[in-house]
Amino acid sequence: MLANDIDAILVTGSGMHNPAMVYLTGGGHFNGDYIKKRGLPACLFVWPMERDEAAKSGLEVRSYTDYPFHRLLVQAGGDRAQASAMQYSRMLADMNISNGRLALYGISDLSQSFAVFSNLQQLLPGLSLAPLQDSDLIETARLTKDDGEVERIRKIGKVTTQVVGNTADFLTGHSVKNGVLVKRNDSPLTIGDVKSRINLWLAELGAENPEGTIFSIGRDAGVPHSAGNPNDLLRTGQSIVFDIYPCEQGGGYFYDFTRTWCLANASDEIQAVYEQVLSVYNTVLEELEAGKDFSIYQKRVCDLFAAMGHATPLTNPGTLEGYVHGLGHGIGLDIHERPMSGSKASAHETLIPGAVITIEPGLYYPEKGYGVRLEDSAWIRPDGKFEILAEYPLDLVLPMKAS
Repeated sequence: MLANDIDAILVTGSGMHNPAMVYLTGGGHFNGDYIKKRGLPACLFVWPMERDEAAKSGLEVRSYTDYPFHRLLVQAGGDRAQASAMQYSRMLADMNISNGRLALYGISDLSQSFAVFSNLQQLLPGLSLAPLQDSDLIETARLTKDDGEVERIRKIGKVTTQVVGNTADFLTGHSVKNGVLVKRNDSPLTIGDVKSRINLWLAELGAENPEGTIFSIGRDAGVPHSAGNPNDLLRTGQSIVFDIYPCEQGGGYFYDFTRTWCLANASDEIQAVYEQVLSVYNTVLEELEAGKDFSIYQKRVCDLFAAMGHATPLTNPGTLEGYVHGLGHGIGLDIHERPMSGSKASAHETLIPGAVITIEPGLYYPEKGYGVRLEDSAWIRPDGKFEILAEYPLDLVLPMKAS
């Protein structure tokens, strides 16, 4: 906080699926406000019904009932934003915060929060709301993971690969009629059927899927973030991009993983493009060095793919075919966090020990009806080595088990 010239922090919202709150409190079934003045212990403000959940954080817990909203609402003439600002001003006063730079975090409705904190600044003119910078203190703190955090990411990675294995077994166990996978009643298997199973398996293993799953086939596989049409049929020979990124229950740590599959067989063209992506994937993993800027490897991937004849963001800015995105990103309590490698990267996004990153090169040709991406998540160990946290085979073709 001192290095970033921040005098106090306020984090608002749920204790679940709210990265800053989870990071600072450990998370839990509560909705509240975390307030900390530099150099002093933090305090968690919640409703009485959630006091026991909040107490699990180990922080001092205070009740909103000490700042009766209904009375403040009367004083504010029925203006709820003004009443909320008045409540915050009293909470901050009790934390000895009335001036300086206040950093805001958390998840809440943007329009309501803007009104509340605009009113708060009028009530406390000595308090300024600090803009978030690239060196933002909570993002910087979250960039590196301690051993406990890494083990949690590793565990969710093992859950992820177990579900991926379940999915592969589920797909290859179906019969094929006229190139379409069919169920026992001869009705076609759809992407929606597969995603339902994925969500069930994740839940059974104690994980959540708040961001959904990319499971796309054919043309959709050629659009990197196309989630896939739930009504599409599973057909042999077409490329399937399976990008899965679940998290711990309650909005904890994420894992990020992608494989590209063809059921039963792959065309020569898809096989050749797959081998190019795999070659780039292996090259980058071999060349990664701790202490380097992530953007160096984004450029390296662009150069490799361009030499193979594919468009890239460097040769064809805005291209929708070829290599179209960044090499990877950090993961943790957010599925996308620092360090970044692509267009959202700041001047220096360094691969420092303790960070967990994704490596995900891909090639996309939607008008040709296919896309290919490979992705694993790797921890940069204290010794500078890169360790994939959940290994899984890199096969393209999945042979069908059923006749």
